[in-house]
Amino acid sequence: MKTKGILFFNLLIVMILGSCLSDTENDTINPGEGYAVLLVIDEDSIDNGNEPNNFTEVDVNDQLATVGLRTPLKYFQDNLGNTIDLFTGQVGDEGWFALKNIPNRWRNAGPTNNGARNYLTPGPGLGAPNVDDDREIHLDEIPDVTPLRATGLKMLIGQKVLAVVYDSDISINYSPLEGNLKGANLGMVALEVVDVRARTGGSSSDLPIVSVKILNVNEIDNLDLRLFSNAPVPQSSSEPFDINPPATVSQGVFEPAN
Repeated sequence: MKTKGILFFNLLIVMILGSCLSDTENDTINPGEGYAVLLVIDEDSIDNGNEPNNFTEVDVNDQLATVGLRTPLKYFQDNLGNTIDLFTGQVGDEGWFALKNIPNRWRNAGPTNNGARNYLTPGPGLGAPNVDDDREIHLDEIPDVTPLRATGLKMLIGQKVLAVVYDSDISINYSPLEGNLKGANLGMVALEVVDVRARTGGSSSDLPIVSVKILNVNEIDNLDLRLFSNAPVPQSSSEPFDINPPATVSQGVFEPAN
């Protein structure tokens, strides 16, 4: 009887410890869980006819393209859960861009007091139709729109991304770093960055291939928005010539967007 009592006591202790460990694991937030990183993607990554996917016009909403369009891209909405590869442009003609701060004029544009949300809604001067004003007046000379090259792309592995997709190039000025976010949009995509690897067989300046899992825009849009605040800042359109993902990178810092 004494032996049985000891065994029962030991079993009880193991169960309690296991429960505590389980609770601790459940409380741990994995990278990218509970938030989405706000990015901008242009035609050098997603457009009709682009390799390696050769999207059709309908796949990427090209027939709908207009300023302020925030509809999910059809191909991506029709292929939720699939993993695909995307090219990301070339050095000096990048396809992925981080937003590192939200201008006050976005916060003041409405309909909310959150500038990032006003960009995604969009508010007046951020793409919303307005007969009394320039519907894109707040979309030029945006500070710290940062082109992502190999190192920055690799820092996104494991992150959920919510991106506005443009039907043309994003124009970037350096010193100071600014972006022009005017122009027609194809809509939005939600992605989880699965892998980043060097692209071979193309141009010597090609940026990496990014493997992404397609997520539901409507679900990811409900998460908190974050900015990729420590995305590496290029010195110029040609430096650094960062085309090969390094073996190790700094941990990404993703601060709340407001």
